[in-house]
Amino acid sequence: MTRLLIADDHPLFREALQGALANHFSDLHIREADTLESTLTALASDDDIDLLLLDLHMPGAGDLYGLIRIRNDYPMLPVAVISGTEDIQVIGRCMGFGALGFIPKSLPSAQIAAAIASILDGDEWVPEGVAEQISDVSQEDKALAEKIADLTPQQYRVLYYVHEGLLNKQIAYELGITEATVKAHMTAIFRKLDVYNRTQAVLIAERLQLSPP
Repeated sequence: MTRLLIADDHPLFREALQGALANHFSDLHIREADTLESTLTALASDDDIDLLLLDLHMPGAGDLYGLIRIRNDYPMLPVAVISGTEDIQVIGRCMGFGALGFIPKSLPSAQIAAAIASILDGDEWVPEGVAEQISDVSQEDKALAEKIADLTPQQYRVLYYVHEGLLNKQIAYELGITEATVKAHMTAIFRKLDVYNRTQAVLIAERLQLSPP
């Protein structure tokens, strides 16, 4: 039996993908998640997942943060990013941060199934002609990613709003928490990222091109 976890916040896409894959895999079991938190919960409760199909933009994932966090927590779990973007830089960074494959949602269902089958066989997979165009992620960026992976989803949200220039009071309003809680998160963020001020934390976020949670 092939066991997949589809992590995507669009129910129609999850339903369509399940239907398409059922035509190409004879013995298939699929679980679903629609946020980073529900994905982490599903992975914690099921250690028999053969492949995670991860959307970059579902709630809480924050693009690269979701991939970085999952690869850190479950280093033996094969992860394929399945995304609406086909940007070469995005593909390169996803592969550099540990994805085994990058599957555009625009592909026909037969090609998506073939890509998944290839990844399940242990191969890396990107669209034809892309492998020659992507650049390796630097060791420095990989070291920064390890620090980002230590952040909780809520701490990442705080970091995002810091990057956007919001004050602690504004961050508290956006997240529905107290200003004291924001300050506690900031202390934890500084410690985990090994920085001493907001500017240094923002520079790390920009270096990894983290996107809105």
